[in-house]
Amino acid sequence: MSEQSRSGRWMDESAFEELRFDYMQIRGVYQAAIREIDARLKTLDSEFSYRHRHNPIHHIESRVKSLPSIVKKLRSLGIPVSIINAKKNLHDIAGVRVVCRYVDDIYRIANLLLSQDDVLLIQEKDYIKNPKENGYRSLHIVVDVPVYMIEGRLFTPVEIQIRTVAMDFWATLEHGIRYKASEEVPDSIVHELRECADVITDTDYRMQRIFKALQMVHDREEEEEAEIEPDGRP
Repeated sequence: MSEQSRSGRWMDESAFEELRFDYMQIRGVYQAAIREIDARLKTLDSEFSYRHRHNPIHHIESRVKSLPSIVKKLRSLGIPVSIINAKKNLHDIAGVRVVCRYVDDIYRIANLLLSQDDVLLIQEKDYIKNPKENGYRSLHIVVDVPVYMIEGRLFTPVEIQIRTVAMDFWATLEHGIRYKASEEVPDSIVHELRECADVITDTDYRMQRIFKALQMVHDREEEEEAEIEPDGRP
C-alpha cells in the first residue's frame, strides 16, 4: 500500500514510515522553540503592561507544520522530500502568530524580541509598509531561537507573524473565502477584498489615534492629581 499526498504524488509505505519517524524526531524540537518564543513574548507583554499600563499583545497562536504540509511544500518548491531538506529549506515549520491591539504594538513587540542577544533575525518581510497585491498586511520575521535539549543547545528557526486584531480579522476571512471557492476568485471579488483591506487599515490607524488621545488625557489627569497635597491644598 502506498501513501499519497495532497499533491497527488505518492511514495511507498516503507519510505513514508521512515519519513514519519524522522518527522517525529524533529517535531519536539520545533515545539520547544515555539514554547520558548511564547514564553518570551508573554514576559515582554507583562513587563510592558506593568510599565506603561497597556498590553500590546491581544493573543498568541502557534502550530508545528504537519508532515503532509511539509511534503506538499517541498514538492511545490521542486525539492526532494526528506526531513533533512525540510530543515534546510523551510523556515516556517514552527509558526507563531502574534495578534496585537494596535499597529505601533507590532513594531514594538518585534523590536523588543529582536533586542534579545540570543534571538537572531534570519529574515524579515514587512507586508504592512508594503502590502501584498490582495491587500494582506502583517509583519513576518524568521528568528533563530536557542532550544536546550539533551544533546545541547540547538538554534531553531521560528516564523513569527505579527498583526493587529483588524489585520487578523481580514486575513482569516479572506483565507476562508479563497479556500472555499471552487474556482479562481473573480477579479471583481479580488478588488472588493482589497478595498475591504484598505478600509480596515484606515480603521486600524483611527483606533490607534483614539487610544493615544485617551492615553494623553489619562496622563494629564494623573499629573494633576499628583500635584495636589494629601490635605487637598494645591
